[in-house]
Amino acid sequence: MALKKKRVPSFSIYAVLDRQSVTLRPLTAIASDCLKAGIKIIQLRDKTEDSARFYRDAVALKKLIGTKALYIINDRIDIAKLSNADGVHLGQYDIPVAAARKILGPKAIVGKSCHSLAQALSAEKEGVDYISIGPVFSTPTKPDYKPVGIGLLEKVRTHVTLPVVAIGGITKDNIHLVRATNTHLIAVVRAIGKAKDTVKAVKELSEGVSYGVSRQT
Repeated sequence: MALKKKRVPSFSIYAVLDRQSVTLRPLTAIASDCLKAGIKIIQLRDKTEDSARFYRDAVALKKLIGTKALYIINDRIDIAKLSNADGVHLGQYDIPVAAARKILGPKAIVGKSCHSLAQALSAEKEGVDYISIGPVFSTPTKPDYKPVGIGLLEKVRTHVTLPVVAIGGITKDNIHLVRATNTHLIAVVRAIGKAKDTVKAVKELSEGVSYGVSRQT
């Protein structure tokens, strides 16, 4: 019997482990604590030019994560394939979704970063599995991008049928604003990557993710 495609989890934290935003602890230690804290989807992102290290990190994290959570690679379809990741996260200027599926196979998870409603609608037509909207707030991770704000999140949620991921500058102090939009997943980079205690950080972010507003999709 053919394996069914894995589903993107809803109403939880999406941990993005960014090489440039992780300074205090090894990636594997952070990922291990993310799993202990109940994280169900983890992305590895490395915007440096060290492909060899990216590959080594990707393989090491896949060995650690196994089937405990969905494992996504940012941008690099080759590394996603070689590390046996569950999928890839694409930017606006990466290769087309159809090409990514041709390489990774039809069961791979493919997400895409969008910064406007038009881009989100286009990504939905391309057949992605989820749409990432951001940066919601100002963030050092994306210094050249103007924050799209909560308003765009709300608009996209009402115009697309796919899971929507909020990302960009989200912390324990403003996450309640994102929760109120009923967004499916909340992606966090620095608030996890720079935390001294990852489990505590995830717990603080996750408090109230099972919030009392309607969970309509």
